[in-house]
Amino acid sequence: MSKHIAIGVDIGGTGIKAAPVNLKTGEFADERYRIPTPQPSTPDAVARTVAKVISRFEPGRKTAIGVAFPGVVQHGVVKTAANVDDAWIGTNLRDIIRDYAGHDVYVINDADAAGVGEATFGAAKGVDGVVLMTTLGTGIGTALVVDGEVVPNLEMGHILVDGQDAETLAADSARERLGLDWDGWSRNLQKYYSEMERLLWPDMIVVGGGVSKKSHMFLPKLALRAPIVPAKLLNGAGIVGAAAHAHHHDLRDRAAAKAAAKKAEKKAKKKGQ
Repeated sequence: MSKHIAIGVDIGGTGIKAAPVNLKTGEFADERYRIPTPQPSTPDAVARTVAKVISRFEPGRKTAIGVAFPGVVQHGVVKTAANVDDAWIGTNLRDIIRDYAGHDVYVINDADAAGVGEATFGAAKGVDGVVLMTTLGTGIGTALVVDGEVVPNLEMGHILVDGQDAETLAADSARERLGLDWDGWSRNLQKYYSEMERLLWPDMIVVGGGVSKKSHMFLPKLALRAPIVPAKLLNGAGIVGAAAHAHHHDLRDRAAAKAAAKKAEKKAKKKGQ
């Protein structure tokens, strides 16, 4: 597999998706592969499925692989699991995927992955300052990108709006559950994004998730200080961002290992003199 290709995996509550990504263009280098998320979505069941979607693309030993997860991931360990089995909490995501896949991986929160994807190849590419990435789906995923760097695990989909968890009012699932038309849902979105502007003062807001394909039905109805635009990568942002995240960290780790080996060699030569 080319050195310009990395594999991105996006774990969701209903599906686990993966594709090789061309790191020069941000485009899929092969057709996306999807397997339904196993139920119950326990760590072993999900890790086994992730290993299966990875093996589909036969990665080489040096191929970087990134895995996006729907929850807070801190130092490789899952801290929250809203849309997968609670057994994930406290599980080392990186370790369990590596054990099943037989290949090291880099892990990241799914909204953060989408933020990386949009900042690297999408709507937020080249944008200075603060970019707020939101994904509207079953819940609301959020990522904050500051001068190209992601602030990890920003769980701003759960702020209170009118005394309620924002997801219960402004997620795409809320639109369907509450039976709202586009105008009604847009009013809820207006309240949510106005609060986000009050708290974060973003220079741009990017809206992703499956509903972003219909952005013309609701984004023009919103009145905000910052420009609010649909995600360029749409639902592929998580896969692309996971791949880009893995590539970046793989290069960093290889450089660090090379520098450490060189330092050790120099020390050994000096000791032998």
